[in-house]
Amino acid sequence: MQESSRMTECQQLWGRWTTQFNCIYDDPKVAHLMKTRVGQYLSGHPFLALTVLLFSVMAALPVGLFLTFALVTFVVSAVAFVFFEVFLLFVGGLCLLCVLSGLAFVSVLVASIFNVSYITISNTLNYYNTRRTKGGKVCGKEKGCETSTAKETE
Repeated sequence: MQESSRMTECQQLWGRWTTQFNCIYDDPKVAHLMKTRVGQYLSGHPFLALTVLLFSVMAALPVGLFLTFALVTFVVSAVAFVFFEVFLLFVGGLCLLCVLSGLAFVSVLVASIFNVSYITISNTLNYYNTRRTKGGKVCGKEKGCETSTAKETE
């Protein structure tokens, strides 16, 4: 009695599997695949077909994880590159600001030195030039004017 019930269960299971396979074979994509050489070869070699199916199903997870890892790595490296570029631009901008500030300070310092030198030399020359000329005339030994303060004291 148990054997007959087991046979009936196996026949029912086989019938369900056959129904499922027929539904799968009726799908247009599967029907197109089964018309190709690979599909016909796999249909003639069910062990190889099962092996390919199991390999495909089992390889889906590692391949998916690898693609996820690659995508995350790409996104993180792109974001890190952007942040690194921003950091480098910030540091470069600070360096440029320091250099320009130093140049401005040196420019003001050099301009101040030149202006002080110009004013000092100009005033000194004007002082000696006015002492040397009296009333728009150049005084010298020929005209009898004294040209230095040392001669005035004598």
